Amino acid sequence: MEFKYNSKYLNLDQFCCCMFSRSSWLHLRIPFSYFLLPVFLFAVAISPNLNEPRLLWVFIILHLFLYPASNGYNSYFDKDEKSIGGLKNPPKVNKGLYYLSLLFDGIALALGYFLINPQFALMLFIYGLVSKAYSHPGIRLKKFPITGWVAAGLFQGAFTFLMCYVGINNLPLQPCLKPHILLPAALTSIMLWGNYPMTQVYQHEEDTKRGDNTLSVKLGIKGTFYFTAAVFTVAVALFTYYFLEYYQLKYAVAFFIALAPVLAYFMFWFVKVCANESFANHRYTMRLNFISATCLNIFFIYFFLDSSQVLQVLLPA
Repeated sequence: MEFKYNSKYLNLDQFCCCMFSRSSWLHLRIPFSYFLLPVFLFAVAISPNLNEPRLLWVFIILHLFLYPASNGYNSYFDKDEKSIGGLKNPPKVNKGLYYLSLLFDGIALALGYFLINPQFALMLFIYGLVSKAYSHPGIRLKKFPITGWVAAGLFQGAFTFLMCYVGINNLPLQPCLKPHILLPAALTSIMLWGNYPMTQVYQHEEDTKRGDNTLSVKLGIKGTFYFTAAVFTVAVALFTYYFLEYYQLKYAVAFFIALAPVLAYFMFWFVKVCANESFANHRYTMRLNFISATCLNIFFIYFFLDSSQVLQVLLPA
């Protein structure tokens, strides 16, 4: 069997070698899934019907297969030459990456269908379609500043939150469309809408060269910082309302404390950028992403353990 690749033909062994090359695996950026873990943990924290094996499988399906598939597909069509999220020096992509990303998509769908439920698998499929539309040259939502921004925040936030909730609790979607579930789902999108332009602030040159008119490009470097600060403020206010309305004041206070390092680093970075815009680079962006994800992960783990009374059982009286 032969496969056409760059006007040449590869035999099956060569094709598999290309598909499972180090370059292809690096572009899956599996460790980058850590930055999307807060959405999963938030869904876990408010889930009433936890089952350990199902919880583990939902985590594996999303973070080890679905997200890496999306990363690889995006990398294949972007063909970035400079730093991208999770890779400071991305190697050149090859056709094998395209098929490897589709393979990971297929594994996610199969595991979701057979180990969780068909509705969860359908939501995985929809997420995959939107992530492909974001980067595929035939649609490329990424080149539209508002549409791309809305789609990224909506599907990586609220849609993923609901998808996690459906999978974790083994429920159809309809019973999940209740205010006490839709509100936290919306909060994840608002947080991502604030954060997403920051993830693109160092890519203006590459995005402009490709014709991707992202929201961050439209806002400019300093405008991206101002925009993120404004949306972040709205998000924190709404999170406070959520904790006061459905839980207790102590969770709102803990949320503020958890985000303090994020705010401190954001201000520190912004001062440096105001002095020299070259500091709006990959290194500082990845640091902000890591600090933000880590602080939110710690908070949502605490929120789950305390609100579910697990913490009280574990700690001595």
